Amino acid sequence: MGFFSSSRWPAASALLLCICMLLLCRVQGETPKLYIIYLGHVKHGHPDDVVASHHDMLATLLGSKEESSASVVYNYKHGFSGFAAMLTPKQAKQLAEFPEVISVELSKRHTTTTTRSWDFLGLNYHTPGSGQLHGTNYGEDACGQKLNYGEDVIIGVVDTGIWPESRSFNDESYGPVPSRWKGNGHGTHCASTAAGSAVEAASFNGLGLAEGVARGGAPRARIAVYKALWGGGAGGSATVLAAIDDAIHDGVDVLSLSLTASGENSFGALHAVQKGITVVYSGGNDGPRPQTVGNTSPWAITVAASKMDRSFPTVITLGNKQQIVGQSLYYQAKNSTSSSFTGLVSAPQCTADALNGTDVEGQILLCVPQSRDQNALIPGTNFGQALQYVRNHGGIGLIFPQYTTDNLGPIQDICQGIACVLVDRDTGKQIANYWDATSVPVAKIAPATTVTGKEVLAPKVALLSSRGPSPDYPEAAPGANILAAKEDSYVFMSGTSMAAPHVSGIVAVLKALHPHWSPAAIKSAIVTSAHVTDERAMPILAEGIPRKTADPFDYGGGNINPLGAADPGLVYDIDPRDYTKFFGCTVFNKTAVFCDETALPTYHLNLPSLAVPDLRRPVTVSRTVTNVGEVNSVYRAMVQSPVGVRMEVEPHVLVFNAANKVHTFRVTLSPVWKLQEDYTFGSITWRSDRKAVRIPVAARITAHDFYADVA
Repeated sequence: MGFFSSSRWPAASALLLCICMLLLCRVQGETPKLYIIYLGHVKHGHPDDVVASHHDMLATLLGSKEESSASVVYNYKHGFSGFAAMLTPKQAKQLAEFPEVISVELSKRHTTTTTRSWDFLGLNYHTPGSGQLHGTNYGEDACGQKLNYGEDVIIGVVDTGIWPESRSFNDESYGPVPSRWKGNGHGTHCASTAAGSAVEAASFNGLGLAEGVARGGAPRARIAVYKALWGGGAGGSATVLAAIDDAIHDGVDVLSLSLTASGENSFGALHAVQKGITVVYSGGNDGPRPQTVGNTSPWAITVAASKMDRSFPTVITLGNKQQIVGQSLYYQAKNSTSSSFTGLVSAPQCTADALNGTDVEGQILLCVPQSRDQNALIPGTNFGQALQYVRNHGGIGLIFPQYTTDNLGPIQDICQGIACVLVDRDTGKQIANYWDATSVPVAKIAPATTVTGKEVLAPKVALLSSRGPSPDYPEAAPGANILAAKEDSYVFMSGTSMAAPHVSGIVAVLKALHPHWSPAAIKSAIVTSAHVTDERAMPILAEGIPRKTADPFDYGGGNINPLGAADPGLVYDIDPRDYTKFFGCTVFNKTAVFCDETALPTYHLNLPSLAVPDLRRPVTVSRTVTNVGEVNSVYRAMVQSPVGVRMEVEPHVLVFNAANKVHTFRVTLSPVWKLQEDYTFGSITWRSDRKAVRIPVAARITAHDFYADVA
C-alpha cells in the first residue's frame, strides 16, 4: 500500500450544469438522459485538444459551444476518446449519425457486487524477525523465486472511495512514489484486501473473532483509489469510464473493479488492456442461478467467489443439555459474564404479521421456515423481519434455519447486540422437536469461536457467486466472509466484490515478478494453474440447492493458486489487437471503424479456455502456447473429453528449447450423437515432468437452431 487518488471531476459544478440542461430540455418537452459517446482511440496529442474536439462536435449538434459545455458531464481524453453528455433521445440519435462517432449508449447503473484468506491461498505472511518476510526478502514460491509482494506495482481501485486513516494503509517504511505515476496523490475494504499493509492482531470489530494478520495480497504495492460509486455502492457507467480514463493516464498497472452492470462490455477496459493494464472485474452476486455472470469481456479477468477454510461455530445448548452447532458472528464484550439459559420461543413463520403478539422479551426466537419458503435459501426478507421484531420487543437472540450457513455477511451489520445464529434445516428441526416436547423450553447461545484449517471443507463456490454459461470463464477466489478494513476497524463482507481484489493483489505480485508479461499472459497463468480439487484431491463443491460438484460455469478455471501462477510453465498469450478482430461487431456499433462481420467465432481467440456453444459437426480450433518455464522441456497432452463429444489434440507432444519457445496445437471437437443437449465439460492439460497446464473445455451439442432443452 502506498498512496491514494480520486477522480478529478468537479461534482458540484457538473451537477449544476446537469440541472440547467434538465430544466431547459423539459421546457422543450423532452427529458434529457446521460449518454456515453464513444469515439475510439485518442487522435490528438494533448488532452485539451481532445476536449476541444468533443465540444466542436457537440456544438454542431446543439448550436453553440455554450450549449455543449452545459451538456457535457465527462470528457474521456487519455486512454480513449469520448464524452458523457446530457442529451434527449432525439439528440442522441442524431449524434450517432456523425461519422466520427462509434457508439452512443445510455449510461448504465453499476452496483458493488483479510486475515485468513491469503494463508489459505498459500501466500503466508510472517512477522519481521521470523526470517521469511523480513526486510526486503518476502519469501519464495515453490520454485525458489523471490516473491516481492508487488513491490511498487500500482493497483487502481475503482470503488466507493477509501478511508486513508485505516492501519491497512500505513505507508511507513515505503520508498518514494514510483516516478511513472502521473496522478494526484466499499473502497477501503476492497483496497485493503488487494494491497493493504500488514496489521497484526486484526479481528472483527477488535473483539477477537477471526483474529490474525490482516494484509493485502500485495502489501508492498501502491494503491490509487478512484471514487466512482456512492451511497450504497451504486453509480453510473459514465463515471466508471471517467475513472478508467484517469487511471490509464495516471499510470496504474492493475485495475480492480468490484462492480457489475447489466450488459456491460466496457470499451474502457479494452483500451486499458491494450495499454498493458490488467483489468479485474467481479462476476456478480446473483448465484446460484445460471447465466447470471457479468463482466465477461475476454480481455478482462472475471472473478467468482469461493469459501475459504474458516468457519465460526456457535454452540446452542438446549435445556435438555443437547448441544446444537450453528454459525454466527455473535460475540460478547470483554469482561462480560457468560451466557445463561433463557426462554425459547418458536414460530412456524417469521413474517411481521405471523409474529404479531408473540412474546419474545428476554427470550430467544426460533424461526421454523416452511419447506417451500424461498426465503429460507439465505437470510432474506423473513430474517430481517424476525430480527426487527426481536429487537423491537426486547428479545436477546434469533435462531434461523436455512439451506446454507456459509454466508454470514448479511447478518453482521443488522444483528449487533442480538445473538443471531444460522443453522441448517436438519438442526433447526432438532431444536423445534425439543421445543414441541418441552413444557418450558430454554436455551443459551455461546459466543462464536474461530476454526481454520483442514477441519473445514474448502474451497467451495459461494452460494451468492453468479454462474455461467459465458463464452469466457470466471476464476474463483475467496469472497465469502472476508475480514478486511472498514474505516478504522475490520469487518466481514461477502461477494465477488471481495474476491476481485484477491485476484488484483495476486496480479500485482505476478506483475512485479514478470514485468513484461501481457494482461493475457497473466490471465493465462492464473487460469491454467488453478485448483479444481481440494488438498484431499476431492472435487471442489458449489453451494446451491442442492449443493453439487462445481464445474467451469461455477468456478471458471478453478480456485486461484498464486504460487502456481507465478511459474505456470506455459501461457496462452494474445495480441491485444486480436480482441477487436473477434469482438468489434459486439462492442462497436459501426462496422466501418473496427468491426469485421466475417470474423471467426470467438472460440478461435487464443483464450486459456474453450467453449463451443453450437456443436453440430466437427469443429477444429487452434491454440498457441509460449514457454515461460524451463527452457528445455517436453509437454504431453492429457485430454478429458466432454460427455457426448470426441476431442482430439494434435500434435500430442510439444518439445520446447531455446530455439522453439512457441508452439501451436489443434483441437478437434466432434459430436458423438445428434441431440439437443446441455453443456458438458472436459479439459486439456499439458503435462511435463514438473508442470500441469490445464484449460477448461465446454461444449453443447445442438441439432436445431434453438438452444434451450425445453418445449
